[in-house]
Amino acid sequence: MQRIILDGILGLCVGDALGVPFEFTPREDLKKDTVTKMGSHGTYNQPLGTWSDDTSMSLCLVDSLSQGLNYFDIMKKFLDWYTEGEYTSHGEVFDIGAATKKAILRFSEGVHPLSCGGSQELDNGNGSLMRILPILFYLRTHYGDALKKNDEVYTIIHNVSRLTHAHPRTLIACGIYLNIAALIAQNLNMEEAVHTGVQHAFDYYSQRKEYEPELHHFARLNDLSFKDIPETEIHSTGYVVHTLEASIWSLLNSNNYKDAVLKAVNLGNDTDTIATVAGGLAGLHYGADNIPKEWLDNIVRKDYIIELCNQLEKSLDQ
Repeated sequence: MQRIILDGILGLCVGDALGVPFEFTPREDLKKDTVTKMGSHGTYNQPLGTWSDDTSMSLCLVDSLSQGLNYFDIMKKFLDWYTEGEYTSHGEVFDIGAATKKAILRFSEGVHPLSCGGSQELDNGNGSLMRILPILFYLRTHYGDALKKNDEVYTIIHNVSRLTHAHPRTLIACGIYLNIAALIAQNLNMEEAVHTGVQHAFDYYSQRKEYEPELHHFARLNDLSFKDIPETEIHSTGYVVHTLEASIWSLLNSNNYKDAVLKAVNLGNDTDTIATVAGGLAGLHYGADNIPKEWLDNIVRKDYIIELCNQLEKSLDQ
């Protein structure tokens, strides 16, 4: 378990740090000046190796799960991150999504954790997808490798998303992502993991009336020719469907960690989150040992991240 926790978390963190300096940069600009290495400053004027809210909120979940699954504790850690700068690169929050901020403020006002996330059409940003990966490690320990049609597993996935994002479309996106991640963790090749994982998710959601009407938004992912969609038809916005598609497309059109996350970043716009979502799966698939050493060495507070991963691994092994 320790290996895949480190692989996934370091994978997402490096992707995040790679994308931070270029967030909101149009694709057309990156075509002229392609990202080929980890940069600094840029959009948020942050030092080399700085990671953002994507990694911070993932680490909140990693830390909380070390003590078991407790939605109040997860939200308390989100609140500590937002108000106190805990789980950050440099002791301060420099990026937070509007829906996430609203959810955390609702919690601070006494709203139950599972009622904090917005559930309107406009609440389908990528703020829960970007941090959902750590729940996979808990689920593998308590429910086994395959998610398939286990209602308890999907309820947990949906609840972890609902803390900040509760619309059914976002819940489906998280379910699809974790189905793919679960199969990658079983050492399936990338294309098989993607196609089978998407199919497992579709099989589950198509049988449930509260989700079935939303499935058409993910139709492209369920097409075996998705990999061959031209880059010009891949959108890289913060909309959860776009982020999921862009991340999976980047993975399917690369054959190593470095190329996967660089492809994700060079799509432009929401560069850090798309590279985070792609990087988590690429880390699981290729292993942290295949992340460029220079990139890993530049990651701020890398030892702290490894410590939290080891702590989770130890708790899950007990």
